[in-house]
Amino acid sequence: MSYMALYRKFRPSEFGEVRGQEHIVTTLKNQIKADRIGHAYLFCGTRGTGKTTVAKIFAKAVNCEHPVDGNPCGTCAACRSIAAGTSMNVIEIDAASNNGVDNIREIREEVAYSPTEGKYKVYIIDEVHMLSIGAFNALLKTLEEPPSYVIFILATTEVHKIPVTILSRCQRYDFRRITADVITDRLRELTEREGVQTEEKALRYIAKAADGSMRDALSLLDQCIAFYLDQELTYDHVLDVLGAVDTEVYSRLLRLTLSQDLPGVMEQIEELVVQGRELSQFVTDFTWYLRNLLLLKTSDNMEDVLDVSTENLKRLQEEARMIETDTLMRYIRIFSELGGQIRYASQKRVLVEVAFIKLCRPAMETNTDVILDRIRILERQLEESLEEIASGGAYLYQNSGQQGHRQEAFPAQAETEAPPPAPEALPEDVEAVVKNWHQVTNRLHPLLRTYLKGARLKALGGGKLGIIAATPTGEAFLKEEAHLREIRNVILQDTGKEMEILVACAQTDPHKDVGAIDIEQVIHTEIEYEDE
Repeated sequence: MSYMALYRKFRPSEFGEVRGQEHIVTTLKNQIKADRIGHAYLFCGTRGTGKTTVAKIFAKAVNCEHPVDGNPCGTCAACRSIAAGTSMNVIEIDAASNNGVDNIREIREEVAYSPTEGKYKVYIIDEVHMLSIGAFNALLKTLEEPPSYVIFILATTEVHKIPVTILSRCQRYDFRRITADVITDRLRELTEREGVQTEEKALRYIAKAADGSMRDALSLLDQCIAFYLDQELTYDHVLDVLGAVDTEVYSRLLRLTLSQDLPGVMEQIEELVVQGRELSQFVTDFTWYLRNLLLLKTSDNMEDVLDVSTENLKRLQEEARMIETDTLMRYIRIFSELGGQIRYASQKRVLVEVAFIKLCRPAMETNTDVILDRIRILERQLEESLEEIASGGAYLYQNSGQQGHRQEAFPAQAETEAPPPAPEALPEDVEAVVKNWHQVTNRLHPLLRTYLKGARLKALGGGKLGIIAATPTGEAFLKEEAHLREIRNVILQDTGKEMEILVACAQTDPHKDVGAIDIEQVIHTEIEYEDE
């Protein structure tokens, strides 16, 4: 006997075997038990959800000689002939290839003849949305007022293409996508019956890859079993057969992208290509990985919604804290666009690499969300620099294209013998410092120059110099001991005098009675700050 595919071998033969469509099965069974059978039904939903299967079970049930609780008995002559495909009472029509007016006219002529056996003549028209406008019009009258012994079951995956005049004449049943849990349970049951050892993780991945289609899941399972015949079907085996990528790779790629480590990203893509992974599937799965991150980022208590392991959930939660929502939205936008392009592209690897370059180098794009992302990167780098300065590390990260490359911004003074104390500054020394303030500031760290640019100066007497920051943030920054020490050291080098510096904010200045010195008026020119 020739081999039969799993989705055909295990096709449900009664309503109780149909999974994931209980709302439809219950309704149809109640109609059969109460003898309230309609004349026209419309089954719509994505592929592989059971539309044609339920239609055949329904055709058997309405013609069964001994129905049991709305289910066909499966043993009577009518049930056996319908199951074997030899019954004259059940006519299956593929509207994709029989979509003309003449085909519908043949149906109208056949309808006039009552069934030779059984109660009902059932017409199952698959892919009904493929009918021409003329064919739909020819079907209208018959569909509205068929003979009492005729039932029409229309099945489609694109219900929006069906005319309203047809929809209004049918009882509509929407077949839902089957959940991954239901598909996994079904796969586990069938593999046990087939005597195939499988890992739970492998079945779970096949169920997710099927995207709500039981038929697709069975086809994928059939493919994996055939490749690893007489072996245990493991998670790694499934990834190899389907050309898929482990979730750890997505996590690694995301972290490399967030750190803008472009060479590391390219190495990871090279590894995927060498392993023979399907890049189209990779783009789809990575987009879903980003989607899961977005759900965790924007909503509370989403852990139960995400179909991931505990280990992967912890990793996702950690990464959700590492990335901004707007940045994540930009990543999803880029990969969603890539998903539409890569399917028919001849150079898929190039498109994937370009997408990751866009993620790592936001300057390549000019969209509003990209500009905001670039600003966030700069703010983060500034905050990191300030934190290290405040902690005494005094390092400034530079945009060299590689993470970890840094340059010492505030070099620590070499521990040598303590020099003799310098004499204290006099008021004339303060005036000299003010007149040459632009020379002082140009020798300071860029961050210091930034905050000093908006500050004002005051001569406080006793050789003291007052710096009045424009904002409380500037005041707090300038009051750091490391920053004050750097300013004093530069002044000491220029004047040879130790000068006491007091920092205050313009809003809370304790020396308001002392007039502020306008630096630019003193030196009669606009101060220019050199860029490093």
